[in-house]
Amino acid sequence: MRSVQARHDNARHLSLSEPIIKLDNVHLSLTSRAGSVHILRGVSLAIPRGQSAAIVGPSGSGKTSLLMTMAGLERATSGEIIVSGRNIGPLSEDELAILRGAEMGIVFQSFHLVPTMTAIENVALPMELAGDSKAFDTARGLLAEVGLSARVDHFPAELSGGEQQRVAIARALSRSPEIIFADEPTGNLDGRTGRQIIDLLFGLRERRKATLVIVTHDNKLAAMADRVIRMADGSVVSDESTNTAMHAVSS
Repeated sequence: MRSVQARHDNARHLSLSEPIIKLDNVHLSLTSRAGSVHILRGVSLAIPRGQSAAIVGPSGSGKTSLLMTMAGLERATSGEIIVSGRNIGPLSEDELAILRGAEMGIVFQSFHLVPTMTAIENVALPMELAGDSKAFDTARGLLAEVGLSARVDHFPAELSGGEQQRVAIARALSRSPEIIFADEPTGNLDGRTGRQIIDLLFGLRERRKATLVIVTHDNKLAAMADRVIRMADGSVVSDESTNTAMHAVSS
């Protein structure tokens, strides 16, 4: 497995204009009792290194499935997906897991924290699995970065929804990923807490110069991104720059 430093050294040798994510005519079909269901229909797009992109659309439009195929959590039926210079289609499940661990941080709507582990243990877990001897020191620093220095020894059940999402974000950043994927990160939060998480997520992305791909139904959140990709019926129906790379969400 490549070290974090080796990945950053390699990234410096890649053209800044080269997309970090590229999809070419991607289709996704799932089998149901009623027959084949077409989820994605010929999606082609490229996301440059360091860009923030919001994927929006109504329920059932395919936006979450699009993110999942980019992250290798869902196998495309056909088409090509290139992530960090690698075609992920032929990769085995183990190879995909290694790629995700090295290159990606993923934030889910439902947090997915281990309930029997404290906040610091949850954040340290991916680093421990990678054999990082400084996992807990790094985890403590990440929790401080997301404003949870006083909550490192608390279990998920002892944290509010917003605090749990902060832990999940810290965990997603634990391997210094080049790409951050976020699927409805404010979906389980109240409006005020959701805005705090939005500001945190975009602030972290800016400081770390990472690529951010976020699925949301929140137009205010989407407007913070450099670009808005709109989905309907499994296809991209519009793809526009917002010209508002970073600004605060109004209350």
